[in-house]
Amino acid sequence: MNLRLNYHHLFYFWTVAREGSVTRASQQLRISQPSVSSQLAQLEAALGQKLFERKGRRLSLTPAGHTAQRYAEQIFTLGRDMQDALGEAGAGAPRRLVIGVSQVIPKLVAERLLRPALAVAPDVHLDCREGPMADLVAALALHRVDVVLADEPSGRDVRVRAYNHLLGESGMTFFGTTAASGLAEGFPRSLHRAPVLLQAEGTAVRREMEAWFDDLGVRPKVVGEFEDSALMEAFGQRGMGVFAAPTVIEAEVTRALGVQVIGRVEQVRERFYAISLERRLRHPVVVALAESARRDLGGA
Repeated sequence: MNLRLNYHHLFYFWTVAREGSVTRASQQLRISQPSVSSQLAQLEAALGQKLFERKGRRLSLTPAGHTAQRYAEQIFTLGRDMQDALGEAGAGAPRRLVIGVSQVIPKLVAERLLRPALAVAPDVHLDCREGPMADLVAALALHRVDVVLADEPSGRDVRVRAYNHLLGESGMTFFGTTAASGLAEGFPRSLHRAPVLLQAEGTAVRREMEAWFDDLGVRPKVVGEFEDSALMEAFGQRGMGVFAAPTVIEAEVTRALGVQVIGRVEQVRERFYAISLERRLRHPVVVALAESARRDLGGA
């Protein structure tokens, strides 16, 4: 088939596939629903393939539609990269990198992961957005962030085709104030009925922590649960309870918060991922960040 692809039609298709409906796509594109439907029909006629099928009130991709979506993602991601590169080179502006950071990730870990970005590109304009992982992945799908740093991969419950790049992992260290230093003796069984601060329910590290407690038969007294790691550390610094952070930042935590090490756990692992719309990371600053993290944290 001698086909000259209409990229406007392809872009409308890509938006509908991403949004899951013509209605939401038309709102995103700010054009009428009939116009979007007409563009889709013209693309299907040009390709000679049905790209969508209706299942109830929803549109679902056909096998040909899935293939077209994969190519569209690559085409428009590369186009954005080219535009960014040429625009920055022409204007002499600093390279801008927008990174979403899950609020569960300890701030000292986030700084350690991001530090290489500043080393490889001293003129980089670093724009960090913090929030719940689901919100950040949604922003990623809308190209409002370049990459998301999280402590777990993007799962099936998130309706975004994203790729998870493991940066590394770490065991956990429990910390406490001087008043709690006696818990170091007999650790970890000393945590039985001891006041502890934990990450919020549903987070990856919380699930691992609870499984570890169950295996030990230890029942700590949970006095606080936190989505924000910095807030948990602030309460731990005040002596509200013992808390855990990745062992890889143990020295920084003790120095910054003035707390003591109670014990270390290798069975509980916190993992760190870069989540992107690309199967292979392309942004040079993100590539440098990932390579450094893998050397530092032993990622795959």
